[in-house]
Amino acid sequence: MSSSTDTAPAAPGFAQLFGHPRPLWMLFMTEFWERFAFYSVSWALTLYIVAQFYHGDPAGQAWASGIFGAYTALIYATGIFGGYVADKLIGYQRSILIGAAVMAAGLFALAVPTRPVFLLGLALVIVGDGLFKPNISSMVGQLYGQDDPRRDRGFTLFYMGINAGAFVAPLLTGWMAAYFTGTPLEQNYKLVFLAAGVGMLLSFVWFWFGRRQLGAVGRPHADRTGRGRSLGVIAGSLLAVLPVYLLLSRIGPVGLQWMLGLLFAGLAALLLGEAVRHDRVQVHRVIAMLIIFAFNVLFWMFYFQLGTSFNFLAENLVDRRMFGGWVFPVGWFQSVSPLAILALAPPLTLVWGWLARRSKEPSIPRKFGLGLIFNGMGFAVLMFALAHLLGPHGLIPFWPLATCYVLQTLGELCLSPIGLSMVTKLAPPRLVGAAMGGWFLSLAVGGNLSGLLASSISGASGMTASSALSGFTFGFWLLVGAGALLLLISPLINKLMHGVR
Repeated sequence: MSSSTDTAPAAPGFAQLFGHPRPLWMLFMTEFWERFAFYSVSWALTLYIVAQFYHGDPAGQAWASGIFGAYTALIYATGIFGGYVADKLIGYQRSILIGAAVMAAGLFALAVPTRPVFLLGLALVIVGDGLFKPNISSMVGQLYGQDDPRRDRGFTLFYMGINAGAFVAPLLTGWMAAYFTGTPLEQNYKLVFLAAGVGMLLSFVWFWFGRRQLGAVGRPHADRTGRGRSLGVIAGSLLAVLPVYLLLSRIGPVGLQWMLGLLFAGLAALLLGEAVRHDRVQVHRVIAMLIIFAFNVLFWMFYFQLGTSFNFLAENLVDRRMFGGWVFPVGWFQSVSPLAILALAPPLTLVWGWLARRSKEPSIPRKFGLGLIFNGMGFAVLMFALAHLLGPHGLIPFWPLATCYVLQTLGELCLSPIGLSMVTKLAPPRLVGAAMGGWFLSLAVGGNLSGLLASSISGASGMTASSALSGFTFGFWLLVGAGALLLLISPLINKLMHGVR
């Protein structure tokens, strides 16, 4: 994302630590604690809703899934506006601080056991994350000179911070929810939200004291440094909480899906209109990008089952008993994905490099096709377990769900890292920012659809082995079919991309 605040000094202006600009490590830890907070909420959200507001009745799974899907969708959608606020109004540093404070307030509010305050807390988290998430990543690139060969390695290290936070959060807070006190489980879930709030405060404090290292990076232009702008953004953020609250509490995921669909259609028309002003090549590239966006929606629609149907599967239909009678906490399953990313990303990068040296590296659409198929293979494992491995107590073994997470993560690594790079190469030059918004909007649409799908799997009375098998079978065939179709039409998409790889 281009920025009016790109006034950073060249790389030699920063003190170095372990071969990289010192501020990188400050941003690493700031993001670590923010991701710790975010992923603590992600694993516990639906389980808490059923336990607290439905007293454990599985009939609450459908509403919980819808809320999770809408929450996920709005997290990505509000990032579009957060990037604009930083670019045009107050700079990255102030956007991050305001976002962190708003998120922390929301996380603490989640622990209040009333539905209106809970939804208000979610709305605060959504608005705060919209200001925080897109802007801290933007600053990493500004720490390096334009042609600094360390830039990609810097982003890789930063990405490790994201996944380290995602890995630790379920382990620690999952243990807290299962064993920390002798109170009912829904009370322990409140400890998860309080721990997430503390993590977000640590992120705020870390950045507050560490931002002096950044120098001019992320600061607004001299004519935008007045406190009035920051106060205006704070007021605007608090006002934005109301429509987000209404989207969660009144409009719901079905109404939100219509809104997101119309927004996506409008953005597609805008991009195509701008492309027509250029030439036929640019029109073809935008068409290729929009096709890949559509397949991206499908990928995330099923990937985000990790916070809904996979959670209910783990809690109710997986035998989690281990050695010595120890029970594997439900939340720990969601540490499998970041652990798999940390383990699989380096060798997969080596594989792509080995293929590239032989001019055989898969093109962008082929990588997306492989990502969809790997995601589908994860569902195939669950299908097999639910059809053939149900024990006498109606439970499947531990390993199929863990294997599904690994296969989904392999699929994610095939498509997610190249998504933003693809957008910068295919979008009309004047609308790269809008096209980036389209990428995140495709994730938002997929996130909301994931909640609707999980609600359907749970139905009116909660997930059963039969309903899970039916839903996961649907996921397998749709993902593998879409992946195969994308591989089949990839030569056509490659032609539309006119040499972009």
